[in-house]
Amino acid sequence: MPEKKRQVFVYNKTKETFLALRVRVADSLPGRLVGLLGKRSLRPDSGVWIVPANAIHTIGMLFSFDVVLIDKDFKVVGLRELVRPFSITRPNFRAESVIELPAHTIFRSRTEIGDQLVIERYEAKNAAVPSPPEETPQLIAQ
Repeated sequence: MPEKKRQVFVYNKTKETFLALRVRVADSLPGRLVGLLGKRSLRPDSGVWIVPANAIHTIGMLFSFDVVLIDKDFKVVGLRELVRPFSITRPNFRAESVIELPAHTIFRSRTEIGDQLVIERYEAKNAAVPSPPEETPQLIAQ
């Protein structure tokens, strides 16, 4: 059965900036193993949230990217900017999960260790279809 692709947005509540709007959740074994393998780049405002994880490898990757390590309360406990292909990050034992983001996202969002993130599923609200106005009897002047 194919894996359902869920997406979330990541917002830095401390700095009041968005890190990404379309982050794919990789919380299954195949999803975590694959991560960004096979991708040539990350689209702006996208990323991958690997749950659980406290380190990553970039063996087989083709591009550099930023990594934000967060604890179970979505507090930033580690940052890695411009992680290059064919490297392995050191484990951060305070981290519960890792967010892989386009290069320079950490700098642009001003994210720092200790910042509080908000991670929520994006659901497009169906626009309320206005109901037709009720027929009101009109007085006819005679």
